[in-house]
Amino acid sequence: MILSIDNQLFPCIDYIKKLDEYRYVEIFKYDWFRKRSFVNRYVIAGANGLTNLTIPIQGGREQKSLISEVRIDNSANWQTKHWRSITSAYSKAPFFDYYSAEVKSLIYSSETSLFNLNYLILNKVCKWLNLNTVITLTAENKVVPEELDYRNKILPGNFQNNKENWQPKYAQVFEDRLGFQPNLSILDLLFCEGPNAIELVRKSIRINKKS
Repeated sequence: MILSIDNQLFPCIDYIKKLDEYRYVEIFKYDWFRKRSFVNRYVIAGANGLTNLTIPIQGGREQKSLISEVRIDNSANWQTKHWRSITSAYSKAPFFDYYSAEVKSLIYSSETSLFNLNYLILNKVCKWLNLNTVITLTAENKVVPEELDYRNKILPGNFQNNKENWQPKYAQVFEDRLGFQPNLSILDLLFCEGPNAIELVRKSIRINKKS
């Protein structure tokens, strides 16, 4: 079975769970850009609460364009803001030094296509996690069975639903101030747990299947 999934920016942890559950995943190159999605934003936990980090796009978020046609607005100097926020949030995390150079390199990439940047990041995340999922890009417009269509299921408006029962639980940098924050960007889990991140993801999948 092939799971259809959207092309998130530094994906949420629940997104990574789906990648690990399915051997084959496809991403549609010609889906429409959707505002209020994770295609150009991700969420981390800083000292003062959750921080939404957004990549500005040329033409603004109200445009009606295919995701493959959306261009990044690098004139807004968003890279500096993102990197400062990430450093502020995670410089004291156990594995910040382990991943920071590569994360910074991705953020300061010269890539101008949002789709290509997201795909570049996704492949790097899979490498960090040692995921063996086969990800393909498709230009085919086809009907996907509902049970295999996971596009735009994780959104800024619902990504922390079921907060009390969400897994995996792990120690977060500002948990003493904020309480545990579920389903953040995979960056949170990587910086906090390092190579153990994928084992926690798989443990959470097993727990969910039993419940």
